Amino acid sequence: MKWMIVTDSSCDLKSLETASPDIGFDTVPFVMSVDDTDFVDSVDLDVPGMVDAMEASSSSHSACPSPSAWQEAFRQADRVIAMTISGRLSGSFNSALVGKSMALEDAPDKKIEVIDSLSTGPKLVLMAQQAVRMIQEQVPFEEICASCRKLAATGRTIFTLSSFHNLVQNGRVSKIAGFVAGKLGIRVIGVGSPEGEIQLKELTRGDQRTLKHILRDMEENGYAGEDMAISHCMNESLSQKLKDMIQSRWAEAKVQILSTRGLDSYYAERSGLIVCYPAAT
Repeated sequence: MKWMIVTDSSCDLKSLETASPDIGFDTVPFVMSVDDTDFVDSVDLDVPGMVDAMEASSSSHSACPSPSAWQEAFRQADRVIAMTISGRLSGSFNSALVGKSMALEDAPDKKIEVIDSLSTGPKLVLMAQQAVRMIQEQVPFEEICASCRKLAATGRTIFTLSSFHNLVQNGRVSKIAGFVAGKLGIRVIGVGSPEGEIQLKELTRGDQRTLKHILRDMEENGYAGEDMAISHCMNESLSQKLKDMIQSRWAEAKVQILSTRGLDSYYAERSGLIVCYPAAT
């Protein structure tokens, strides 16, 4: 029996380690259009080049994967677990549902589950890795899906950005936030709401204060050292500082650091960090 974990490219994984050839992984790409250039969010996308281009442009937007792209990914296995960026931030979730219906018309015996991560980036990383572990443990399909949905609901996302230009331009946050962010070294700290929307939390200045805010958020929400992930847009040094601070506070914490792929780089922009950790339920 062939399994597939399928995500849209808001997931910052480019590959997924498995111990079995019967577990596959695929991502369905977003497309970021900057002026007259389309950047397809494939594994070999030149992310720094895209970021340079969008910083020099005043016009850009992103487009979610089509239903037919999802359908093609769903054709690859008998059991498919798909995960998408928050449905409140993109049409990718609804597109995947249509792709599921199309795939089931051709192969009604397939099992396909589409899960809204209620977030982006590192949360999808944690969900995909959890699904693989459970598949390898031979947990039933329905239990794996339920566990991934629970992680989607309880995993907390907190992020810090120095620019909100693309979030404002694409209607994801207010123009006021875009004006404030980046002024005089100010960073904006935001979180993902339980419904999968972006909520601005605090303004801060300086890296050290920013990281302390993130640690305080983790403490207040009952983080206890479980697997977590940090995605960064060309800011590995700040990610490593945060990892060191986390492991100083929770010695057994398993902290992954990943580079953002195209879609998350487009919205996090240069130096942005996105963090996901399991919060206490």
